[in-house]
Amino acid sequence: MTHNCDTHGFISALRACAKKKDLSQGIRIHNSILEKGLLKQCADDLITMYAKCGQLEKAKELLDLYKSSDIFSWTDLIRGYVRNGQNQEALNCFDCMEQEGLCPNAATFTCILKVCANMRLTNKGEQIHDVIIKRGLLEKDIVLGNALVDMHVKLGNLSRALSVLDDLPVRDVVSWSTLIAGYAEHGQYEQALNSYHCMQLEGLSPDVITLTCMLKACANTRQNDKGEQIHDEIIRQGLLDTDVVLGNTLVDMYIKCGAFAKAERLLRELPIRDVVSWSALIAGYAQVGQGAQALMCFEQMQEEGLSPDAMTFACILKACGSMKVVDEGEKIHEEIVRWGLLKNNVVLGNALLHMYVKFGNLDRAYEVLKTLSPRDVVSWSTLIAGYAQDGQGEQALKCYEQMLNDGHSPNAITYICTLKACGHIGAVNKGQQIHDEVARQGLLNNNVMLGNAVADMYVKCDALEKAWRVLEELPVQNAVSWNVIISGYAKQGQAESALESFEMMHRNGLLADSVTFLGVLKACGSKGAVEKGEQIHNLITRMGLLSNNLVLGNAIINMYAKCGALTKAQGVLEALSTQDVVSWNTLISGYIEQGQVEEALNCYGKMQRVGLSPNSVTFLCILRGCTDSGAFDKGIEIHEQIARQGLLGTSPELGVAILNMYAELGDIEKAYQVLNELHLHNIVLWNTLIGGYAKQGKGEQVLKCFREMQLQGLLPDAMTLVHVLRAYGIMGRPNDAQLCFMNMKHKYGIMPKTEHFTCLIDILAKSGYLDQAAAIIQKTPSFICTAACWSALLTACQKLGDVNVGIWAFEQALKNR
Repeated sequence: MTHNCDTHGFISALRACAKKKDLSQGIRIHNSILEKGLLKQCADDLITMYAKCGQLEKAKELLDLYKSSDIFSWTDLIRGYVRNGQNQEALNCFDCMEQEGLCPNAATFTCILKVCANMRLTNKGEQIHDVIIKRGLLEKDIVLGNALVDMHVKLGNLSRALSVLDDLPVRDVVSWSTLIAGYAEHGQYEQALNSYHCMQLEGLSPDVITLTCMLKACANTRQNDKGEQIHDEIIRQGLLDTDVVLGNTLVDMYIKCGAFAKAERLLRELPIRDVVSWSALIAGYAQVGQGAQALMCFEQMQEEGLSPDAMTFACILKACGSMKVVDEGEKIHEEIVRWGLLKNNVVLGNALLHMYVKFGNLDRAYEVLKTLSPRDVVSWSTLIAGYAQDGQGEQALKCYEQMLNDGHSPNAITYICTLKACGHIGAVNKGQQIHDEVARQGLLNNNVMLGNAVADMYVKCDALEKAWRVLEELPVQNAVSWNVIISGYAKQGQAESALESFEMMHRNGLLADSVTFLGVLKACGSKGAVEKGEQIHNLITRMGLLSNNLVLGNAIINMYAKCGALTKAQGVLEALSTQDVVSWNTLISGYIEQGQVEEALNCYGKMQRVGLSPNSVTFLCILRGCTDSGAFDKGIEIHEQIARQGLLGTSPELGVAILNMYAELGDIEKAYQVLNELHLHNIVLWNTLIGGYAKQGKGEQVLKCFREMQLQGLLPDAMTLVHVLRAYGIMGRPNDAQLCFMNMKHKYGIMPKTEHFTCLIDILAKSGYLDQAAAIIQKTPSFICTAACWSALLTACQKLGDVNVGIWAFEQALKNR
């Protein structure tokens, strides 16, 4: 009787220790049990106490020692293993229990289902599922049913989880929350919303977990109305008063739905808000490019006495970068350094790096990268992308090599940016190496963006055959893949190949987009394929792409203009819902190309009547037309308009066009005056003026301008020296012409070309130096001294009556023809 009393007392005490997880007291009781010799009678409760107190090895030791047949002891040990993350030990224990002939109960199965989920044991989980069904355990245990739903959710088998839930005789909020959370976790937000609706139909009230998952589903599907309903439910349950995480999730939902005003109002109304609440709002504003709002919230957060954390700073750096507020960004950088937040925080370091890249301050970005510890592939990729975007291909490739030396393996983004850099600088060999590397890694099998980047690199490097092979080998292609090839062929003037590629794209079932059509229209224009171009135009119209795409509209105008179908081009322009100066410039240029200057001038007038001001390109076209057609009065009017608009000193090309017009008019003094009025002086402007003087036979003026040009620090080019040689010829100064010719290479670094030889031979021959002229021709390769040189010599022989040299020159000309 005494032993029974002691046993019951010890068992009660052990259960109390297990409940309180009081291990030290449990050990003392264990020692007392040993003294009393009651270990066998108390073994099951000792096992449970040790298991619940986390002493799993001790629990297992007692279990093995006494070969317990108590299912609860086994279950407590298995549960202990699961809680401690020792899934394999739990599974081993479960297997041993079955080998001992013990029958698991619902609680045991609940534990082992968690093990199957944690270890991704789909087959084992299905076996246990079948056993549970056969034993009918789901009829009376909702906890087991929920564990089964949870296992299938964790294993990613959501349709099976739904099937289990549908078969449960009783469901509660946990059943539905588990399934809803699974759908949300796997991005199946519509199914999550549908499940929530079904749960409501069953009269179940959602808990915090359900509501949190639903808010995420609403955020990711941009269902603001549904989100507001969830918000109402949260208010009805009074959950915002105590749950800051739920409040933050609600703020985030409104932000993701673009309802920033509601998000900000909610945040201010939250009884509890923390740095996460503000960071969510700041991140949202930064994400959509509303940097000013993000900065305002950042300031307000600090006014409330909340200190920003690393995540807040990362978001505000993004806002600074998008707004390009350099001073503010640098202040925040200083604050981050002062607080020591960069240490071991690569995400914040990368945000700082990204901000400087956005500022275009790549030197500072590189300095930041060097100080980052740690730095990762994102750090390097950000900088490589910055250099590539800025056209600094060489720097991008240097960074790529440094990244490899730093021990980081490139990812797809790194490769894409580096390939872009290779394309910028025509580094086809380096691009080929990267292509080989991504192919070796099998990255082209499932990354169409990377495949497109490889093809684009080859296109940029003029290796169109290689680009085509890449396209053919891509397992997955999209419209961008074909756009790269079509645009490449169009830019290279391979119109036929561009159009063939377009047809193949269509046959492959891919829908063309605006970029595709831009390349195809360019090809039609360069080939003069007006019928094909018209078909493309009709297709674009049927697809409704012209309604708000002015770039595409202008491309159609350009195609018709290039094909000489100017009436159709004008019809397209007039039908456009919006027009810009490019639309009219394209049409005006088309008319000028076709010599229809009057029509070009009419368009020039119409453009201004519809409220569009001509720009430099417009004026260039019109001046060219006026010069070619001899409409100098109109050209002078245009010159005056250019001067009124203040464009005269802004465009060297415009200056050249005006000078050329006056030169063609014969008013070289006016051309000289215009040159002096220009703030931009370059060699092309001077060549236009010098060429005008040479054409009028004013050799002295040519030489005067030549000297003046050099005093301004400009070196002559090949064309300048052609004009100077002609001036010496006009003035009858053959010796000076020879001296100028000899100085070309040594003084100016210019190799004489056919034009210079022809000029010199003409001057020498006309001056009577026929033998000297003939000797130069004989010493010079025939591909430089062409028929023009022999013609100059023959003409001089004829004028001077030198029959012998003339006959010889004629025979040589025939021989070298």
